[in-house]
Amino acid sequence: MLAPSTLSFLRSLAKHNDRGWFEAHRDRYEHAKSDTESLLGEVIRRLGETDADVAGHIPRQCLFRIHRDVRFSKDKAPYKTHLGAYLSKGGRKSNLAGYYLHIEPGASFAAGGLWMPMAPELARVRQEIDYCFEEFQSLLKAPPFRRRFGNLRLDDEVSLTRMPKGYEADNPAADYLRLKSFIASHPLTDEMLTSKNASKAVSDAFCALTPLIGFLNRSVQE
Repeated sequence: MLAPSTLSFLRSLAKHNDRGWFEAHRDRYEHAKSDTESLLGEVIRRLGETDADVAGHIPRQCLFRIHRDVRFSKDKAPYKTHLGAYLSKGGRKSNLAGYYLHIEPGASFAAGGLWMPMAPELARVRQEIDYCFEEFQSLLKAPPFRRRFGNLRLDDEVSLTRMPKGYEADNPAADYLRLKSFIASHPLTDEMLTSKNASKAVSDAFCALTPLIGFLNRSVQE
């Protein structure tokens, strides 16, 4: 479980997003970071029983930096107002599919999949979906996945308006072949994250994604 103080720190950071405030409250940040690593450790332990590729991951190596890259952004706020972590076979910087935990007061979620793969990997995933659409559908229809995620994200931000080259418009897998990212997301309430069931809620969501993660990584690696 997360300590309420972790979410409290993030709320305060959203109101005082400057270096002076952050340095004056660095101890609160370090506590929030350590608290999040503890939750991640328990999630990794549970998830590792289902997905051996993430077993033994070190929590601090899965966390993203809280500092924003503002070089090309009009928003010069120096810090993210959330904590994020990525669990993947190849590590946090891997181009493989994996699991993402986002901690932000009132907007936390557990998600997973493959975000904006490069053209060669994207082509491989589309080909695998086309060739193995029945298998792919079965993963999305599995009760644990359907209960928590419903479906992959299919909105305009992650989808092409037209079919990719080489695929017909009437392809049964059309909605998925147009995707540029293959991701699913499940919301997590503040109450859940600060409850004793937090690690189970997150790991159960991730376990429901494991078959999809395996399909995507099989596609990319082959």
